[in-house]
Amino acid sequence: IFCAGGTQEELLGILEKKIRFTDLEFLFRGLLECPVPVISAMQGHALGGGLILGLYGDCLILAEERLYGANFMKYGFTPGMGATNIVRERFGALLANEMLFTAHSFHGGELKARGATCRVVRKEEVIPTAFHLARELAEKPRQSLVELKTCLAGRILREFPAVLEDELQMHEVTFAQPEVRDRILNKFGQ
Repeated sequence: IFCAGGTQEELLGILEKKIRFTDLEFLFRGLLECPVPVISAMQGHALGGGLILGLYGDCLILAEERLYGANFMKYGFTPGMGATNIVRERFGALLANEMLFTAHSFHGGELKARGATCRVVRKEEVIPTAFHLARELAEKPRQSLVELKTCLAGRILREFPAVLEDELQMHEVTFAQPEVRDRILNKFGQ
């Protein structure tokens, strides 16, 4: 597993308004604010918040055989963490819409066949591919990398406050539904 996202307890904490996904904003925002490019080498499954975390990398490498999904709607609540923007940014609008609406998980090879433009390689090649890419980046002048990273990530960061506000408003509505608690309690991990 690359990252499985929130725990059942964390999801219930959001539902009960004890926590908000924005309480951990530094996790996903930090990848954008890192001064140099971040490589997300997702050699394992990545679901929900775990997928979203990985998508904040500047360069993505997925494994053909692993599952990647934005499974929020499986539990009946809408995405958070800027997912409504970053999934579209990384996978394209139509594929992102399908992922977000259906909560379907896709194997990396299927994402590649559907037009995802990130690198998709055999699972045993994810880390070597990431190291090769890292060496390529390390050959570039650091200040040039910093300037380009600031420009590219800055576009996403500028949209961030409005996207998070939209997602928080959706959470107010969707987490208030009685069936969401039931889905979190009974469908979690299935």
